[in-house]
Amino acid sequence: MPFRALPVVFPLLALAAFGQAPAIRVEPAGASFLSPITRPYRQRYVPPASLRNSGRLESLIRSGNLYLTAQDAIALAIENNIDIEIQRYGPLLGREVIRRASGGGALRNVGLGIFAGPQSVSLAGINIGAVTSTGAGVSSGGGIVTQIGPNIPNLDPIVFAYANFAHNTTPLSNVFLSRTDYLINNGRVYQYGYIQQFLPGTSLQLTFTESRSHVNSPTSLLNPSLSGNVDFFLTQNLLQGFGRSVNSRNIVVAKNNEKVNELQLKQQVITTVAAVLNLYWDLVSFSEDVRLKRDALAAARKLEDDNRAEARLGAVAQIDVTRAEAEVQAREQDLAISQTNLLQQEIVLKNALSRHGVEDPSIEEVHVVPLDRIEVPATQPVHSVKELVSQAIAARPDLEQTRIDIRSSITMLAGSRNALRPTLNAFAELTNHALSGSPNPLNADNAYGSPDPYYIGGYGNFLGEIFRRNFPDYSIGIQLNIPLRNRVAQADYATDLLTLRQSRLQLQRSINQVGVDVRNAEIGLEQAHSRYLAAVRARELAQQAEHAEEMNYQYGKSTVFQVIQAQRDVVTAETEEVQSMANYTHARIAFDQATGTTLDANHIEMAEAIAGKVKRSSMLPPLTGREQLQEKKLP
Repeated sequence: MPFRALPVVFPLLALAAFGQAPAIRVEPAGASFLSPITRPYRQRYVPPASLRNSGRLESLIRSGNLYLTAQDAIALAIENNIDIEIQRYGPLLGREVIRRASGGGALRNVGLGIFAGPQSVSLAGINIGAVTSTGAGVSSGGGIVTQIGPNIPNLDPIVFAYANFAHNTTPLSNVFLSRTDYLINNGRVYQYGYIQQFLPGTSLQLTFTESRSHVNSPTSLLNPSLSGNVDFFLTQNLLQGFGRSVNSRNIVVAKNNEKVNELQLKQQVITTVAAVLNLYWDLVSFSEDVRLKRDALAAARKLEDDNRAEARLGAVAQIDVTRAEAEVQAREQDLAISQTNLLQQEIVLKNALSRHGVEDPSIEEVHVVPLDRIEVPATQPVHSVKELVSQAIAARPDLEQTRIDIRSSITMLAGSRNALRPTLNAFAELTNHALSGSPNPLNADNAYGSPDPYYIGGYGNFLGEIFRRNFPDYSIGIQLNIPLRNRVAQADYATDLLTLRQSRLQLQRSINQVGVDVRNAEIGLEQAHSRYLAAVRARELAQQAEHAEEMNYQYGKSTVFQVIQAQRDVVTAETEEVQSMANYTHARIAFDQATGTTLDANHIEMAEAIAGKVKRSSMLPPLTGREQLQEKKLP
């Protein structure tokens, strides 16, 4: 390997070793001794989008299993989820629009809508549809980009240069003036200038022009001659386009849109984290459901074995064996459905936690092992609904986006209001002329007169005349344009004003919807808690009834059919309990979303979400004896 490649290879190896994706950034143009001159015209560099997962993912894999706590699932989502990674570009795009607006450019639409989070698989055993997502009536765009009103000044100065070299031959029918049948003019023209516009509506232009001419006519007293001028032209908008508040409106709105992009990222983090938590707790419910289905299958098989043994002794009829065998088949089918749901749910969750989805070789074949269990409190705390609504109105990023968009609309309204005015421009122009050259050698004996000695000289004499202002021009004036009907400007202003009124009503509608969301979420959480307590009690009673039925069967006071029915009742009650636990987690997550407390409730720092790196470490459980043996066998 060439030594010059080592400075490039070593950083790449370091990144691969730590598994940390490069930060999203815009790098400045490379430095050189010409950088102060060439930097504005050189492209800046944006690194390619990273598809590398954080090292946390592989660190949680052991013996073919991915061990996850709820906090680990959140951390992996923040670090690896593509939906969040896409939104991380939003604030950077917003800063580039600010840069563009600061130069006088029009606004650009760089915002993306919120991506809906992943959903659990279609369930046959666990019902997660009892609690709907909140905030269905609250939405916000990605910022304001429309622009009506006076043109924004170009705030980046312009330097221009012009050169023209010409050889012109003009045949003449009148030789009295030039004393030649055809006039030959060898000339060149140079022009240099500087243009600058300012936020108050001021524009200036400074132009330097020189024109050199050499002709074949003896009547020109100076030949070759050098003429030119320095011209300073200043204009000021006095009505339409006047004022910093009007001409800086794009800059103000661009800064507002950057805040909107940051809130979009925050909203995406909330949406994705809530979705991943729903996936995780559904996976926990699936795992619990598989365990319950296995226990039910084991109980059915035990009943079948007991009946076969008793049938051989003639204690029960063969039909009882058949009924028990049919129950085993039904329980095996239930277990197969539950296992299918569990495996499919693993796929959905792994896809949300990796940038390569389930095609990632490191997690393609691993099984997800949830380490947390659903814990439902014995009592549900009582909340003040008014305080929750006030908290949600202040904390929810979707409402803040709408407020910022309204402020941007008010800023833009100043532009459409200013466009109602006539156009009145004041201008002033100062020009200094100069002429210099040599006596015409074709003018023998000064037959056509002699030039003024003041004009005789070279380039220095030409510049001297300009800076001494020997031949000045002065002008000042105004230009007024009055549209007689002005229908376009009136319609634009009324449209913007009506849209602003709509936006305020939409904000109030969203606030009202937040109140509905919070109250529904509170009711849903209370009902989910009550349903869980009822399900626990129903399961306990079903288990007691099953135990009593089995005792009666042993003493000949019950039948196989009644025992099977009691077992089914237990399975149904246990499934209902698992459903109620799953629904409680969804209600809890929906409650946090409605009240705007998802980040605080899950200990998420937005600084970590922006950086894509969660500081807290993940702790794996100790290796079991079987896992230790498997680890030793691995290469």
